[in-house]
Amino acid sequence: MYLDKAKKQEIFTQYGQSATDTGSCESQIALFTYRIKHLTEHLKQNHKDFATARSLTKLVGRRRKLLKYLYNKDINRYRALIKALGLRK
Repeated sequence: MYLDKAKKQEIFTQYGQSATDTGSCESQIALFTYRIKHLTEHLKQNHKDFATARSLTKLVGRRRKLLKYLYNKDINRYRALIKALGLRK
């Protein structure tokens, strides 16, 4: 499986406030970004997998909503996260 407990723990440790911080915006956005990258690579090879394409669209929407929330709440944390994840905004 591409996303096991160890990888999730690593993402939450790196982007969250602690290893058990699974609910903060930064950790959730980082997890969504990791999943989006994986699904994008999958769709490059399996372009007719429409269920995965729909899941990818939903994930991008969720990440966009969280990024908008973080932008409105604290723009400095937003800018730091965008830079750390390498997103285009």
